[in-house]
This record gives sequence, C-alpha cells and structure tokens, in this order.
Amino acid sequence: MTRRVMVYSHDTFGLGNIRRMLSIATDLLQNMTDTSVLLVTGSPMVQSFRLTPGLDYIKLPCLSRISRDEYSAKSLGTGIEQTMRLRSALIEAATRDFAPDVVLIDKKPDGVQRELRGTLDILHRSFPRTKVGLILRDILDAPETTTASWRDKGYPDLIRKYFESILILGSPEVFDSRREYEFSPQLRRMTRFCGYLHRATAAKNAGNIRATWMEPGEKRLVLVTPGGGEDGYPLVRDYLLGIRGDESNRTVVVYGPEMPLAERQAVISVAAKKPRVTVCEFTPDLPALMSAADLVVSMAGYNTVCEILSLGKRSVVVPRVHPVREQWIRAERLAARGLLTSIHPDQLSPETMAAAVRHELARAQGDHGLRAGRTIDMNGLSNVRQWVLDALREGASSEGDEKCKAVSLTY
Repeated sequence: MTRRVMVYSHDTFGLGNIRRMLSIATDLLQNMTDTSVLLVTGSPMVQSFRLTPGLDYIKLPCLSRISRDEYSAKSLGTGIEQTMRLRSALIEAATRDFAPDVVLIDKKPDGVQRELRGTLDILHRSFPRTKVGLILRDILDAPETTTASWRDKGYPDLIRKYFESILILGSPEVFDSRREYEFSPQLRRMTRFCGYLHRATAAKNAGNIRATWMEPGEKRLVLVTPGGGEDGYPLVRDYLLGIRGDESNRTVVVYGPEMPLAERQAVISVAAKKPRVTVCEFTPDLPALMSAADLVVSMAGYNTVCEILSLGKRSVVVPRVHPVREQWIRAERLAARGLLTSIHPDQLSPETMAAAVRHELARAQGDHGLRAGRTIDMNGLSNVRQWVLDALREGASSEGDEKCKAVSLTY
C-alpha cells in the first residue's frame, strides 16, 4: 500500500522555502519505496523545478508579503480575505481526499494568515493516526522577536495540540532554538535537531562546467547569486562596480527571476561593460555551477548556506536584515567559526565587496575547501526521513491496535 506524505510550503517570498521542502520531498521519494508526496504551495516558481517521480503539487494562489505579517493577493486582483478563503478551502479539500499518513508543515504552524487552522482540525478529528511534524530552519528571527510572536499567535499551545514533533534543520551548537526561543519543557521534549540539509554534489563534471562558462586564460570562476533576486540588487550592483579591469576571473551572475525589471536592466547594462562577466536570470545548473566555482557571492539564505557548507566553498555573503534578522544571525554565527565572510548591508559598498572578494579568493588559492561537514551536522535529510519512517510505523501500529480492539469487541 502506498504511503502518503503531504508537504505544506506557503512561500510568499523568494525561493528558499520551496527549495528546502522540495529537497526533503525528493529525498523521501528517492529513499522510500511505495511512497507518494503531495506538495501544497503558493510558490510562483514551483513549475520551474524538476519534480521527482511520485511527487505532485497543488498550486495555491500567490501572495505578496507587504510587511512581516501582512500580505496581499499577487495576481488574482481579489481581496486578501477572499484569497485566503480560497487557499484554505483548497488545502482542506486536498487533505480530505489525499488522506495523508504524515504531514510536514514548513515554518508557520498554522500557515499564512492562519490558513491551516481548518486543516489541522480536520486532521485532528478525521485522521487521528496522521502524524504532523513542524519543519523549522535553524533560525527564524531574533530571539526577542520570535518569542513574542509565538506567544502572541498562540503557537506553543497549537503545537502541543496538533503536532507530534518539531524538526529543526540546524545544530544547537550554532543556534539552540530551545534556549534562544524559550521553549517550554514540553516543546523541548518534542524538539529534534536534525542537522543542516546536505546538498548532493552536482552530477556534472566541474571541469566541464568551467569549460562551458570560462574562456581560455581565465583563472578563477566567481558565482554571484542573490537567490530569487527580489531584494538582491545591491549585492549584485556593488559586486559589479567593485570589479577591477585587470582581473582574470570569470564572473557568472544569476540575478534571479524575481528581480524587478528596472534593476535587472541596470545589472545587464553594467555587466555589458565588463568583458569577463556573464549574466542570466535563472539556470537549472546552479548547483553544478556552484560546485565548479572558486568563490560564491550570495545572500545568507538557508538553502544557499547549506550548499556552500556542503561543497566546502569559500564565500562572501550579504545577509538580509529586514523584515527579519534570521540571515544576519546565521551569517554572524558562521563567520565566527571561520566558515564564510559576512558583510552587513549597512557596510556594503563596491569597496568593501571588492576587498572581501579578494580576501576570500586569496584564501581559496591552493586550499581544498572548508570541510564544514566535519564541524557541523549536515545530516538533515536523513534525520527527517528517519522521523517520517518512525511516524509511519507508529501510525501503522496504532491502526493495527485499533483493528485488534474492534475484532475483540465482536466476540
């Protein structure tokens, strides 16, 4: 019998959440037989990813994030209340008909604008054997902000009622959410640190990738990627403005599909004056390109950092600091361990970027990577998978117990 896993990823901003949850879904399908995964997401980019056999998705109407907890409909021209009712109804219908054995919910226990409240009630009443896990990245926001937000939204009580476990994709040695976010004793017992998500090395040969992107005489390859690109223009701009004309490095800028039109045109215009710069909006070969690069210049989103750590790459990161401080805290903690160079956005300029790039390229010359996996747990995928397997076995066991009770009552 096919085991059913439902994965929720609201993704109103950037590519981070959808990429993280797709990685988990893909790992489950590649390592578990007789399993199907239904992804429920609001990401406008989900159709751009290669989907593993056994994975399908329901696309929710897109939202735009106005501020920390304020949203608007992105495309439909409907009011936010009407849009949220539609999203909630779609999720609830999918839950009833798909009847998942395990549900993994990303980041927000009750979803965007509480859109999962009805779904959690349905699971609680109609599917009591379904195990629900809350997936959290290593850092959500500054401790005082997250603690107050969880308290105001009633998350601790909600988690205790509806969830089996809190699965943190990080290490307590870097950031101990239990302590920093003041978890209650019960939430502490429910929490599992799974480790960071190890990103598999790209299948394509790094030498072939370098030959594809580089020209004869170019010595080093620098990848500049601001993720989705919606707020990545300053990083790309200051990198391009800081490049010296006598450098023999090839730069590939993947500026992202969500960079505003005026900003992407400015990037293309500046890059056109730089003979050793190639720009593109998006490439499905980004993991292979990162694997081949000598240096990665990026923001400090969770997925990008995991890729950098998995590959042991030298990197310069410019973390996002608004509307949440998650990226800055992550960059600061990892920089303190010597695993990357971080530039606060307030300190970003062509000069500071150029200096950081030169510093990291000098360190990269002749070294063999950072070997981050030796000092930080990178077993997130396998540990989440193990939790899912345990949850499936527990659910099957409880179902068997109920059947035994039903048989004994008939005699």
